[in-house]
Amino acid sequence: MFRSLFAFALASLSLGLLAPAAQAQSGVLRTVHQERSLYRNILVTEDDERRCMRFTITDLNGQNQSCRFYDDHDKLVFPYAKMVLASLMVQERPTRILIVGLGGGTLVHTYSTLFPEANITIAEIDEAVVGVAKQFFDYQETPLIHSETVDARVFVKRQGLRGAQYDLVILDAFNGEYIPEHLMTAEFLEEVKKLLPETGMVVANTFSTSRLYSAESNTYRQVFGEIFNVRMEGTGNRIIIASQQPLPDRATLESRVSALQARVARFDMDMSEFPALLNKNADWDLRERVLTDQYAPANLLNN
Repeated sequence: MFRSLFAFALASLSLGLLAPAAQAQSGVLRTVHQERSLYRNILVTEDDERRCMRFTITDLNGQNQSCRFYDDHDKLVFPYAKMVLASLMVQERPTRILIVGLGGGTLVHTYSTLFPEANITIAEIDEAVVGVAKQFFDYQETPLIHSETVDARVFVKRQGLRGAQYDLVILDAFNGEYIPEHLMTAEFLEEVKKLLPETGMVVANTFSTSRLYSAESNTYRQVFGEIFNVRMEGTGNRIIIASQQPLPDRATLESRVSALQARVARFDMDMSEFPALLNKNADWDLRERVLTDQYAPANLLNN
């Protein structure tokens, strides 16, 4: 049924961050852990300021996927996580959260800190990533936080059949090179949409530069209608925000900043920067073909 599910070799659901190469670590870089899982190479490195997780498929020179500072575990290292949190201006208090891709658990920590009573489920295909996150990044499962070691496409399909609902679905899955192609298609996004209640929201982390940029954008718009396209200077990420509710206008976003700022300040985030970045206007080719299970050109993923 899912050609790309197998074509990408169950292609790993775990990564979360597309860290720009310019954000190199300072000081002498040390490798403290390295292993080869069924899906990728996993490295843990550290310097005098922070510890990072890196995922690669073909070599060991990939970019950092998840990092945390030693002196402040709340402070967000990479802009992409702050861009994800900007979605709080659209949906303020999710209580049921699904995160696709664990990485070092940055988003899990952030959302569990913001919403200590929320139920958070993580779909992570790679059991080794869960183990490394627990050993080196203090990821802990609790009665409210648990991970499912399963391909997200399978998990989302099963949850839909069970009638499960999530206020917030965060798609943060990478395989060391790009998003697994079976997690980019209109069919998959339709399955995700079925998990959303009337006020539900999807937040997707993807690339700001890619030959699939327009196709990705058109695919989200076909499934969800109007979207926020969030881009930020100095990062290779872009965030897509789609909601079951109409997206708020600029004035509404700005009116919500002050109430949110006190809650996100501990993450070294200035929420006032983001209303101007939540853009509804298309900056891509609207003629580009939508991605489907029959059309997901893996040969373009790294370009």
